[in-house]
Amino acid sequence: MGFIEELRWRGMIQGMTPGAAGKLEKNGCVGYAGFDPTAPSLHIGHLIPVMLLVHFQRSGNRPIALVGGATGMIGDPSGKSEERSLLPIETIRHNQECIRRQLERFLDFRGSTAAEIVNNYDWFAEMRFLDFLRDTGKHLTVNYLVAKDSVKGRWGSGISFTEFSYQLLQAYDFLWLYTNKNCVLQMGGSDQWGNITSGAELIRRVAGGEAHALTCPLLTGSDGRKFGKSEGGEIVWLDPARTSPYKFYQYWLNCTDDDAPKLLRMFTLLPLEEILRLEAFHAEKPHERPMQKALAEEMTVRIHSKQDYRSALEASEILFGKGTTETLRRLPEKDFLAVFEGVPQADIAKSALEAGMPVIDLVSGRTKFFASRGEAKRMIQQGGLSVNKEKITDENLTITREHLLNGRYILLQKGKKAYCVVKVI
Repeated sequence: MGFIEELRWRGMIQGMTPGAAGKLEKNGCVGYAGFDPTAPSLHIGHLIPVMLLVHFQRSGNRPIALVGGATGMIGDPSGKSEERSLLPIETIRHNQECIRRQLERFLDFRGSTAAEIVNNYDWFAEMRFLDFLRDTGKHLTVNYLVAKDSVKGRWGSGISFTEFSYQLLQAYDFLWLYTNKNCVLQMGGSDQWGNITSGAELIRRVAGGEAHALTCPLLTGSDGRKFGKSEGGEIVWLDPARTSPYKFYQYWLNCTDDDAPKLLRMFTLLPLEEILRLEAFHAEKPHERPMQKALAEEMTVRIHSKQDYRSALEASEILFGKGTTETLRRLPEKDFLAVFEGVPQADIAKSALEAGMPVIDLVSGRTKFFASRGEAKRMIQQGGLSVNKEKITDENLTITREHLLNGRYILLQKGKKAYCVVKVI
């Protein structure tokens, strides 16, 4: 299947310049997508241009990932209501290296279709301002630039010359890659249409060449929420230090039945036959959530690792009563805290465990998990109290430092759903 056909059945084409499909029928083309290094990690909203590059390469073409070391210092006004803060060059360089390492998890940098990463700072850093105005700026009129949505959307509230110039800088990126790398296609989200077509127009006017634009729809969930953020409004990053593998896994697992088919097509490499099979299975047994489970597994393994996926799966099962004491002990601290985020917490001093603490004292007086010692005793007699997922049958049990998880936590459970995390300080 060719590149365009692949994108079409996956629902990944929003706009395409006339003649692009014909140009890309043959393998061996060069195309690029750009990434601004405004943070030391990509987030899942960036997966749209990433997956465009992935499918482009898998179809026998050569992808280029442009890290905007120069344009990242300015900031793209597309989709922004106000100008963002400018970053120092040292921060930009650090972010750029972090993004490079993440892109290497998706693209193959070997062979005849080897991917390449370029930084537009390399050609902008020494460029003279007057030369840029004379050789580039004169080819696109202000009328042409103002008509683009990225500028028009900010015209009423005001846009600085710095941000206004972004479109021309991105257009020059396309021209530079066309001239030096034989690049004929730029890809991105649909909010980039104006910037990309400006580049194709600049190539036509300066070099007399033909270049093309291809954009993918911007995603929103079925609830209208912007794709890439959790229910709490947090950005879902690819960096495990910013979003734990458990939270990353949970994001995909919790997607709605309406969103899952679309996300399976856009963000996994599963073939159409497998996706249709998952949809049919889901229609028969929606309570088993086969689409969400397949999506969460595929994404977590690719972005993180198989081990992180297994840990996230184990962590998820804890909340559904399938976890054991051994499961809790294997759980990394960050995953443990992520699983029980929002659960009531209580602190006790480490010295209180030196000689051991009766479990009744821990769950009543020390933590107030039970309103009274009598209530705690009755719950134990009824088999309704667990410590670290182990059911307590002896009301005279002594809690010691050996019960600590990750050297500092004890998990109390009352009934099936009431938890308390005891932190030893």
